[in-house]
Amino acid sequence: MSNGPAYHIKDLFGMRRDVSMGFYLTDFCFRRVLRQNSGVKWAIHHTSTIHNPDKIIKGKNVYPGDSPGVYINAVNGVSIGDYTNIGPNVGIVSSNHDFVNNDSHVVQPPIAIGRFCWLGMGAVVLPGVQLADFTIVGAGAIVTKSFPEGYCVLAGNPARIIKYLNKDECDAFAQTKK
Repeated sequence: MSNGPAYHIKDLFGMRRDVSMGFYLTDFCFRRVLRQNSGVKWAIHHTSTIHNPDKIIKGKNVYPGDSPGVYINAVNGVSIGDYTNIGPNVGIVSSNHDFVNNDSHVVQPPIAIGRFCWLGMGAVVLPGVQLADFTIVGAGAIVTKSFPEGYCVLAGNPARIIKYLNKDECDAFAQTKK
């Protein structure tokens, strides 16, 4: 990697080296000047929406909303493990509206997404879902139930397991990140 002036500035302000300065400038304008997603404490794409960011627990190297069009409703809480990627237009919805009074939300268990997961473009994760480590959610999948075993690829509506990952390979990779 280059050690040019832009990298020194990014290091000084704790910015990611893999993200352009234009991304940070746009983020500043939308979050700080226009006050869109102003409660979010990390840089996000200006087309993403995050409700209740204070109820999101994010792991190391996780930036919910840095992809375009991400929607996160964290009313009941969302936790996202280390090194998990969230693709464009992903929806993470931790609460449904009450059937009778749509001004109120139904209390449900929080969403928990493990370490080294990947949510593909347009995937949706619904309230109370638990995804264990190394769970890949294919593009457009709708996850309505938990997959506590992990090490798998999900696809479809409703999401189902279409492939299992090699646990030893995944765990060896995880060891390189410590």
